[in-house]
Amino acid sequence: MVVTSSSLKHQKPVQALKVTNKDGATLLPLTHRHGPCSPSISKEKPSLQETLHRDQLRAAHIHAKVSRNTTKDLKQSAVTIPTSPGFSIGTAEYVITVGVGTPAVSQVMNIDTGSDVSWVQCAPCAAAGSCYSEKDKLFDPTKSSTYAAFTCSSAQCAALDVSGCSNSQCQYIVQYGDGSVTTGTYGSDTLRLTSSAVVNNFQFGCSHRAAGFVGQTDGLMALGGDTESLVSQTSATYGKAFSYCLPRPSSSAGFLTLGAAGGASGFSRTPMVRFTNAPTFYGVFIQAISVAGTRLNIPASVFYGASIVDSGTVITQLPPTAYQALRDAFRKEMKAYPAAAAMGNLDTCFNFDGFDTIVVPKITLTFSRGAVLDVDASGILFGSCLAFTATGQDGDTGILGNVQQRTFEVLFDVGGRSLGFRSGAC
Repeated sequence: MVVTSSSLKHQKPVQALKVTNKDGATLLPLTHRHGPCSPSISKEKPSLQETLHRDQLRAAHIHAKVSRNTTKDLKQSAVTIPTSPGFSIGTAEYVITVGVGTPAVSQVMNIDTGSDVSWVQCAPCAAAGSCYSEKDKLFDPTKSSTYAAFTCSSAQCAALDVSGCSNSQCQYIVQYGDGSVTTGTYGSDTLRLTSSAVVNNFQFGCSHRAAGFVGQTDGLMALGGDTESLVSQTSATYGKAFSYCLPRPSSSAGFLTLGAAGGASGFSRTPMVRFTNAPTFYGVFIQAISVAGTRLNIPASVFYGASIVDSGTVITQLPPTAYQALRDAFRKEMKAYPAAAAMGNLDTCFNFDGFDTIVVPKITLTFSRGAVLDVDASGILFGSCLAFTATGQDGDTGILGNVQQRTFEVLFDVGGRSLGFRSGAC
């Protein structure tokens, strides 16, 4: 068991949640893909090393999108479908279950704040082996009375970063940072979030060819900030606001809520940062870090770059100067435990053999305008290593990873340009 030095212990697993609609908001259960209540096909966990490898690829892809005009670069380059097996959708490990089409077909989908185009696997597959195994039957658009493909000349097709044309139907292409690719027809259909929360004419990709996905769910629900995402498409209903609580992997369920930003209380809020070259992402400014109640001596200039709050990146990335200060203070507080070899890009690891209870120092992140995140005990270590690492250089864009977000309700009030944290939510 891992506890903080402030005696923050693991809470009992929460009971499974039911879908609800309240005060104009819609709440859906959210589970870890490898957790006890996972609805996905494979609960076999990847190794820690595999997860870190995927995580580094995802983080590198995010940094590339923020630092340059990726849209232009992608349109000028040829996108090909790799034929060798690869990794899953980065580290998007949290899933919801929704209904697509009329009649509704149940689909288990990863949520991802780092994506804008939602998609599900569809029948027919383009060729033998061009679809990966999933829990549910492939969605067949020909059996849905409300499905419609967009034409190649449609405004929806023109809005895609990368698109093509086949038989007068718009074709989407999405390539992820780990090399995985999905492509197929871009269209619309009815999306049922709950029995009473229905999104008509929801735009998404019908994937007929996917490569690099292993042991995956049925598709991906994009929660990014660009025009194609679920958040943007439902702005008239939910006001461009959503929140989630990512549960510990061993817990039953967290939740995803759409809407109700104006009435949300109990949140520690900070201004939201948006990125001109990458409207997908939501960011914040870190101003200070504390370990065991002591604020670290880190120059303010170190945090010049914003940090992206991402549901799919695992490990938090800090400016090198900030990370070194955190690492040194953490090692000092953890001197009772023998050091262990580094794991991947994590250089502060310990040997906990023989210890029934591991006491870690409290880590606090302070954001602009005083918003505070006291990292949960489950969000400090990844395996036996400190779950933080460094970016390339001070001033670079950082990332607040999903390990540090565990048990917090994280509110993305996109319309109000603020981001909030509420502790102990799941």
